[in-house]
Amino acid sequence: MTAAPRLVLATHNAGKLRELRELLRGQVPGLDVDTQVVDAAAAGAPDVVETGVTFAENSLLKARAVAAATGLVAIADDSGLAVDVMGGAPGIFSARWAGRHGDDQANLELLLNQVADVPDAHRGAAFVCAAALAVPGTPEEPGREEVEYGQLEGTLLRAPRGAGGFGYDPVLQPLGGDRSCAELSAEEKNAISHRGKAFRALLPAIISALQEAGE
Repeated sequence: MTAAPRLVLATHNAGKLRELRELLRGQVPGLDVDTQVVDAAAAGAPDVVETGVTFAENSLLKARAVAAATGLVAIADDSGLAVDVMGGAPGIFSARWAGRHGDDQANLELLLNQVADVPDAHRGAAFVCAAALAVPGTPEEPGREEVEYGQLEGTLLRAPRGAGGFGYDPVLQPLGGDRSCAELSAEEKNAISHRGKAFRALLPAIISALQEAGE
């Protein structure tokens, strides 16, 4: 018999769910991450329109809505690529930079074309993430929220490299490294990624919320 979900990640992105499950594996006694940590679709949660103007606002919007819809502890992230010479763009528009949400290939091609003439010395960029936790409230006690941040600094490559990861991973080479994020193993990427850093910072609050909900 499949255990009931206990934690919902407000996403339809299989890569993000996989990363979260690995981060939580073995961290919470009695938590079966493969069946009890689920995405929004599996929990029957609605899609949430990202109307915020910052990563933090968007992550909180999603976490709040999913917690309210499911009655479960919910977490969400909003993340993207911030390019120095573009003033931090694509930023919150990273997933739909080319006009259609989630079209990684089109996003990559547009971005690389936009910075094609930028010298290597000025191709600095960073993945930025805000991760939010929302704990449903009760008639006796209000809900709880928390936001943490993570960043992975690097340099934009001139062409995609690697078959792993997703999004802009093939075109960002972490500082001090010689491979793109898409050429790293899952373990290597999780150890340094913006999302990994943000969720690790949020981990004590997640563990506490799950333990309280299981009491």
